[in-house]
Order: sequence, then structure tokens, then C-alpha cells
Amino acid sequence: MNNQYTEIMEALAHLREKGYSDSFDFITNRLHCLQTKRFYEPEAVSIIEYHRFEGASDPEDMSILYAVETDDGTKGTVIDAYGTYADTGLGEFLKRTELINP
Repeated sequence: MNNQYTEIMEALAHLREKGYSDSFDFITNRLHCLQTKRFYEPEAVSIIEYHRFEGASDPEDMSILYAVETDDGTKGTVIDAYGTYADTGLGEFLKRTELINP
């Protein structure tokens, strides 16, 4: 985890500058790239870095931003809440991926 950012928008902008320009969401137990429309299993995804953000006063603002790369070279980000509001399916998926920079 590289928690070098104070705001998620700052982290997203910097990651885009580094080539993580695609956006992913989690659908039917797979990671889905919104730009390419491709779906990925955990074995095809690596977490390059991640950053955790805590809301100042609202627990709903707690999130984790992941920079990921797929085996076909697609690079992008996926965001999940953590704590009570986390997507447990996405959490389980990400546990099964390779973490490049622990």
C-alpha cells in the first residue's frame, strides 16, 4: 500500500498520468473494463498498487483505490469501499489476484 495521497481524485489523476487510464467495475464475479468491455478472472489481474482513503466524518467515504493491470496489458483503476460498505465479492476477487507491490 502506498498511501501517498490525501484525496482520491489526486490519486486518480496521478495514476492516469502513469497509464492507468481505464476504469473497472465488478460484475458477475469478474472484473469488467468499462472501456474495452472485457471481463477478467482473478488469474488475469495484478494489483500494482493501492491507496486507502478515510472520510473525515462519514464512514461511507472510506475507500480503497486499486491500480490494476491485466494479462493483456490493460491498465486501470477500481475503487471499493472498505469496512461495513465494502463489496465482499470484489474483496474476495482481489484476494485471489497477484499483488505486485506489497
